[in-house]
Amino acid sequence: MFIGISGIIGAGKSTLAQDLAGRLGYRAYNEPVKDNPYLEDFYSDMNRWGAMMQIHLLFRRFEQHQQIVWNSENGAVQDRTIYEDTIFARMLNEAGFIDQRDYDTYLGHFNLMKRYLVYPDLLLYLRVEPETSLQRIAERGRKAESGITLDYMQKLHDGYESFIEEMSRYTRVLTLDWNQFLELDEVVDRITEKAGEKRAFLRDLTKR
Repeated sequence: MFIGISGIIGAGKSTLAQDLAGRLGYRAYNEPVKDNPYLEDFYSDMNRWGAMMQIHLLFRRFEQHQQIVWNSENGAVQDRTIYEDTIFARMLNEAGFIDQRDYDTYLGHFNLMKRYLVYPDLLLYLRVEPETSLQRIAERGRKAESGITLDYMQKLHDGYESFIEEMSRYTRVLTLDWNQFLELDEVVDRITEKAGEKRAFLRDLTKR
């Protein structure tokens, strides 16, 4: 099974991805941020680096998505899917940090890549209030994230809510209130229950 974990910055995706993969015997795929050459520059000057940041992440996420589809025989848990990348790109465009020409170029790349993508079997959405996520961001103390504002997080949260509603048309979506962390056993039980749901437009995941 291919499980994607979604949520705004600081929601707790990375920790859950590692814990869940360990429990299920799956491989965890971390978000490609640690070696991102644009990350620190992006948060210090979004207007200059917004487009390059999103193009870079799009290609990295596409590469990782292909690895999951072709190499994860025992199952995969991915920390943020490629589909979520469009939330950030659209936000930056609407805020004026990515001009329309660059945004159209980005969408052209994404729409081409989308032909070669497979939706996760289950999308796990960690719903967290922006204030809570901002506090978690401060606690982990990443220098590159020090400029993130509450207004930015609120807009990101709103974007995710719309995204999750759209994704529920294409795959199973399990939403968890992650303002308080749940026990891993409870998460696994909820996933098992959700994976067993019969949806007319989805393949039977229990046969995998």
